[in-house]
Parts: sequence; structure tokens; C-alpha cells
Amino acid sequence: MNSPANFWMIMSATRQFLSLISPRYWPSWLLLALWYLLAQTPYRFQWWLARVLSPLLRLNKKRLGIAETNLRLCFPEWSEQQRRRALSENLFSTAMAMMESGMAWFWPKWRLRRLYRVKGLQHLEQARRDGQGALLLSLHFTTLDLGCAMLSQHYAFDGMYTPHRNPVFDWVQRKGRERYSKESTQAIPRNSVRTMVSRLRQGKFVWYAPDRDLGPKVSIFVPFFGVPAATVTATGSIARMGRAKVIPFTQRRLPSGRGYELVIHPPFEAYPSGDGYQDTLRVNQFMEREIIKCPEQYFWAQPRFKTRPPGAEPLYPHKRKLAGL
Repeated sequence: MNSPANFWMIMSATRQFLSLISPRYWPSWLLLALWYLLAQTPYRFQWWLARVLSPLLRLNKKRLGIAETNLRLCFPEWSEQQRRRALSENLFSTAMAMMESGMAWFWPKWRLRRLYRVKGLQHLEQARRDGQGALLLSLHFTTLDLGCAMLSQHYAFDGMYTPHRNPVFDWVQRKGRERYSKESTQAIPRNSVRTMVSRLRQGKFVWYAPDRDLGPKVSIFVPFFGVPAATVTATGSIARMGRAKVIPFTQRRLPSGRGYELVIHPPFEAYPSGDGYQDTLRVNQFMEREIIKCPEQYFWAQPRFKTRPPGAEPLYPHKRKLAGL
């Protein structure tokens, strides 16, 4: 029999859903219905459609400028032709991300299983046998949602997430990311560190991606591809407080529409070390090694170097305009 707490949780979720079906949200539901239908089409068709639509992303000049700047900063050894080719492929990856999120949220399990291969599950199995929680260290590849859906077919985990401004999309995002898990999971808001630590201490697995610029208050400047980047230091602190292993995982899209590869990497040894700078640098260095394997699949349109060291000039074109440069 359900406990009173579970009953009230169900009632609260029901009320929330009912509030989202008012007429003002019907346009959002219509878009989601079209997205669901698109997700049911053959994979090769979605691959082709992403190729067709990707040039349209050039119309977003702000995001395009950020991606161009990031590629120039992180790969100064590349020729201009190499950067143009990488940018073009990155636009395809970004367009494909919409298709892949639809697959992650709307495909049945059996269909997704046919699309990928997995390596390194023994590292998660060892953590489970040890009764130890694991911080699943990830990064913002464009395949992020699909990677989480693939991993959750094997192990349940909680996920840190940023709530969407549209409550309908936020609800679908949370439900989509929870639907594959075999047991109870939570979608944890990004600022709920206490909940995250509690779940780790309970032996749960928690997804975490610390490769966004969250500002100087929670970050230190650590090199990322040789560029000082405001990087959150919480990875080591959360692992220490949660008494958890740090087990990275990555996923990549295989060439020519051949599916995906999901890799669970060995846990970080002797981590955290107690040196906040070195622990944070270690995370960035891991991310660099993985990005180099498929640089076109990283989300370069995010302003990774938005926060600058004191006295340093803005790096992005729109920021320079605001600064009057």
C-alpha cells in the first residue's frame, strides 16, 4: 500500500499536470506532438533532415559567433579551412541533437537498444557491489540526452538539470529523462547540492556535467584547451561529501549514421586529492581528451569563456560590443 507521503506526491504531480493543459499551453503541446511524430520516423530520415536543416542555424548570429570563437580559441593550430569544416559539422550535430532528444524521450526501449553499443559497464557494477554512490561525470556533447537514455537502460541514476522556462517543456524534459530508469530516480535542480549529496550517500548514481560557465562566485580559473576558463570546483567537494566515486561516461555519434558508442570510463583514482585547483584541472583535462576524439559533437555554441579574469577583455563579439570595444 502506498504511504501517505507517496499519495501526496502523486496528488501534487497530478495537480501540476492538470495546470499544464490550460488553453494558454496548447501551442506548446502542439509543438511537442509534432516533435513526437518526427521522432517516430526512421533514423536515417532524421539524419538526413538534420543535414538539410543545419544551415538554418547560421541565422542565429550570436550563437554562431560564439561557436566560431570557441573553435578558434581551443584549436589555434587548425587552419581556417579545418575550422570552417568543424563548424559546419558542429551545426549538423546541433540540429541532430533535436532529433536525438526526441529519440531519448519518445522511443521505446527496444528501438533504442538496436542503435548503440556500450563499453565499461563493469565499472558501475563494481560501484554497485561496493554499495558506493557514483558521481557520473559527463560533459555537454550534443548527444547528451541520448547518452543519458542509453545509460539508464543499464543503471538507474538521478540527474542534475536546469529547469526550462516553459513549464510544459520542463515537465516533458523531466519525464523524458526519468522514463528509462528501472527504479525510482529524481531530477535534481542544479542548485540542490544537498539533495545530490544525500542521494550519493544512499549509494545512488548521480549524473553531473561541470563544463558550463556559472560565474566567478562558484568557479576558479583553470585552463581549458589552454584558455583560462571559469570552472566550477564542486566536483571534488560533492564526491567528498557524498563519499562517492567519480565515474566518467561519454557517448559519441558514429560516422555515416551507424549509431552510437557509449563508454563508461574507469573511476578517477585518488580523487578528490584535497587540492581544489588540481582536482578541477583534472576534470578539464579529461574533458579535453574526450572532446578531441569528436570535436564536432561538442556544444561549442555555449559561452564557455564568458567570465574573464580581472582586467581581461571579453572574447565574444556580442560581449565586445556591450563593452564598447
